[in-house]
This record gives sequence, C-alpha cells and structure tokens, in this order.
Amino acid sequence: MMKKLLITFLILLTSSFALTKEQIKPEMSNKIDQVLMVLKNSKLSKEKKNLEIESILSPVFDYKIMAMLSLGRPWKDLNEKQKDEFVYLFTKQLKSSYSKQLDLYTDELVEIVGLTQPKKYRIVLKTQLIGKDKSFDINYKFYKKKKSNDWLIYDVDLLGVSVIKTYKAQYKGFLKDKSYEQLVSHLKNNK
Repeated sequence: MMKKLLITFLILLTSSFALTKEQIKPEMSNKIDQVLMVLKNSKLSKEKKNLEIESILSPVFDYKIMAMLSLGRPWKDLNEKQKDEFVYLFTKQLKSSYSKQLDLYTDELVEIVGLTQPKKYRIVLKTQLIGKDKSFDINYKFYKKKKSNDWLIYDVDLLGVSVIKTYKAQYKGFLKDKSYEQLVSHLKNNK
C-alpha cells in the first residue's frame, strides 16, 4: 500500500510555469504543503481533489519533454500533430495513474531534504515521504530551459526508479512488435 501511495505522490508532482533556480525549493515546498492540505480535506470529493492538485502542480512539469523522453527514438519521426497527440495521451496517462490512487493517502508527511546540481543545467530537489514505519526518497529532476532562467521538472525518481525510464521501457517493449499507431490506439483505449 505504501508503494502505491509513493507512486501516487510521485505522479502528483507531475502547461508551464517555470521557476528560477532560487524559487525551486521554496515554491515546491509551498506546492507540496498545498497538495497535502487538499489530500487531508475530507470534505472534497476525489474528483475535486484531482482538479485542485492538478491546478497546483501541473504548471511546474514539462509534459512535452517528459513525453518525448519517454517515447524515445520514435519521437523524431512524428509530425507536429502526432507529437501534440502523444503529449496529450501521455499526460492523460500520468494523471489517470495518480487519480486512481488518491484514496490511499493516509496522512504521510513530505520533507524537503535539499537541492543538488549534478550538471550545469540540471537540479535535483530531494524529498522524503515520511510514513509511520518507513521513509522513502522522492527526487524531482529539473532542467534549465535554453536561453532563459526558467527551470521545469522533466522526471521524478522514486526509490531510485525514474518515471521516464519506466514509461520508456513500457513503450519500447510495446513498440518491439507493434506500430506507433497501435500504441496510440492502446493509450486512447486505456482509461
């Protein structure tokens, strides 16, 4: 159950509202606190919680980059319309994944551990999900947009497992013996 909750939380902290480097830690701390307040509000329906959480967190994610990295090599062969459609379907898949798990929240806390900058244009915000019995690391990976001072999330690691790498492996496996069109059809039909 805790693993499902972690996956849920990971996706939650899945439009663009870029942050400056200096804003990452305080803004993400604020957003995490807002999400936890929404999750704790027993007066809100699951659907209302979904909408509020999306409005709080979606702006700091770069879903297009996440979709591109997840699809991998086939991305370069897509036209703009196909890319837009895939980004839409990918984003919908991410949001659907967490919305199914919201009921698993059981009053865990999230603590921001700190920031690291492994590369010039990459920052990792390290957090811990603190449960009654265990704590789990969740790391949010930001990249700096070219020609600006804006930073957006492009991946999240949970217990050392990348969301992007997980989806990339799934898509690569699917495309091994099926077409891109079949993948799109599969994503459209899985709600």
